[in-house]
Amino acid sequence: MSVMVITGGSRGIGRAVVLGAAARGWDVVFSYVSNADAAAETAEAARAKGVKCEALQGDARDEAHLSALFDMGASLGVVDKCVVNAGVVDVQSTVADMTADRIQRVIDINLVSAILTAREAARRMPKSKGGSGGSLVFLSSAAARLGGANNFADYAAAKGALDTLTRGLSDEISGDGVRVNAVRPGIIDTEIHADAGLPDRVAEIGHLQPMGRAGTAAETAEAILWLLSDAASYTTGTHLDVSGGR
Repeated sequence: MSVMVITGGSRGIGRAVVLGAAARGWDVVFSYVSNADAAAETAEAARAKGVKCEALQGDARDEAHLSALFDMGASLGVVDKCVVNAGVVDVQSTVADMTADRIQRVIDINLVSAILTAREAARRMPKSKGGSGGSLVFLSSAAARLGGANNFADYAAAKGALDTLTRGLSDEISGDGVRVNAVRPGIIDTEIHADAGLPDRVAEIGHLQPMGRAGTAAETAEAILWLLSDAASYTTGTHLDVSGGR
């Protein structure tokens, strides 16, 4: 049975990916940090589609948690899909006003945790490691190429590094059966804006996007799910923008 492992699956884009995977008949294991109610609701909604779905609380920066997450996936079947989604922004700020603690937290959660998650996948999924191969997708951001000036340049820098990691890891393991790609969302209507202290951001700038609106979590999930699927069998080392033309 095909199993997808995803970090940060209880809300937003992660939740949309979990539900989209379930609709395709894939069993799912996802992590979440603290919102147990949201995690339980997401898992139950996935199970209602007829698949197995388990949630594990923990921090994606924690090696033991990531190992347990992949072990949980392996207990359901063959882990052949991985989505590296855990991420965070901090409050709007210029680089000059950022504290060292804020920068370290943003880099650790968005980049270090992603490398650790990808490392766990690279130790298990390649055929030479006893896996069946499959697909790994990083959640990058349009900010990686736009820079995040006056808002989240530290976040943009972390996502830019993820774009580099996408290519590097693809070169390492795509010949061993694991395709590696990244999706770069633009302005998407999720809770991340409120988390950054900008609850009205979508309403204020969504209409300024080339398509005249913000995107949705479901639209972003569809791109991720395509890259995970066999329909993208000759796609690796790429960065797919889901940004409404931005």
